[in-house]
Amino acid sequence: MAGLDWKKLSTADRVVAITALCALIALFLPWWGVSTPYYSASVSGFSSGYGWLGALLVVLAGAYLVLLRSGSNLPKLSMGPGVLVLGASVIGTLLVAIRWITIPRGSYGVTSVTVFSYGARIGIYVALIAGIVQIVFALRLFRSSGESLPWAAK
Repeated sequence: MAGLDWKKLSTADRVVAITALCALIALFLPWWGVSTPYYSASVSGFSSGYGWLGALLVVLAGAYLVLLRSGSNLPKLSMGPGVLVLGASVIGTLLVAIRWITIPRGSYGVTSVTVFSYGARIGIYVALIAGIVQIVFALRLFRSSGESLPWAAK
């Protein structure tokens, strides 16, 4: 296995790798929580339902690209790396977005003081932003690779 030279990576490769790291960190941050003036509780990305699967796909897309660029001996696949990274990024971000939409949210209070609130927390926003940025740069990577989509006519 050859080593990874960070300087030889393209900008798109670097951004995909960095967003994968951000998504990994987001899995450990709170994704959903409840807060009152006296009590606060939250759950991380791993405990938030199916959203962790989406963030994990974003992480795997970046890890695959880094392994590929480092010269690791990876098995041959029927599709190229541009398609694989873009597909994993899109599906992963879509799962995180669906989880964000379906998280219950609300707040209750008397007059202008919030007494009780629940909803999405910082972790899911970090994962969602990382996924969106990864999609943009994975699309640039796909376009520059010259690959065709698997279902496109040849």
